[in-house]
Amino acid sequence: MSVENPDAPAPAERARNEPRLPWEGKARRVDILCWAGITFSGIYALALLPLVPSLLGRNPVLLEFLRGSTTSMVTAGAFAKVGEASLLLAILAPFPIMMLFDPLYWWAGKLWGRPVIDMFAGDRPRAQRWVDKVENNAGRIGPPAVILAYVLPIPSALIYAAVGWTGMRLRLFLVLDLIGTALWVGLNVGLGYIIGQSAVDVAKAISRYALILTVALVVVVIVLQVRRSSRPPNPL
Repeated sequence: MSVENPDAPAPAERARNEPRLPWEGKARRVDILCWAGITFSGIYALALLPLVPSLLGRNPVLLEFLRGSTTSMVTAGAFAKVGEASLLLAILAPFPIMMLFDPLYWWAGKLWGRPVIDMFAGDRPRAQRWVDKVENNAGRIGPPAVILAYVLPIPSALIYAAVGWTGMRLRLFLVLDLIGTALWVGLNVGLGYIIGQSAVDVAKAISRYALILTVALVVVVIVLQVRRSSRPPNPL
């Protein structure tokens, strides 16, 4: 006959303490939808990683549209400087993908509160201190943090979730996110435009060795994922 451990956590508590399940108890439909969207965003980023070397020196504007990475924006600006791409397209292309998944993290903070905040913060002391400040000064810290999310030394997902948790309205979040994205895109495309031909030459050299670099990227991703999955989970 088995004897139940009186010190064992209840099922709801076990679910809450499981780092991959930020909600408490049985998952609702909204929990599944939000978590599936966040999971898809990670899979999408990894799936498109092999395209980076080949597109960087051939069609950086398309790479901007697909990934919105810093490298693609700088390169697109450089291509625009030498007349090989449209400057307007170089500026507009990254906006959809850069803002597509951000509301999901805001929604996660609104749905699950502190557990998902702690999950995104992980074991980063700086991030945990920042979360504590936001909790007490959300109205003052939250808006500028969303605008500066791309330059702050804190994961942007954590910032978006934190402002959702502390009550920022979705409409305000989207406006601030648009402003922050515009500043970041302008900075990177502008930098590439200033650099010009040198950045174009580097990008085209990378594309010439696209196959080798793609294989190297895939290997690095696999190694990192294996190492991450082998670590014991940290309790919330």
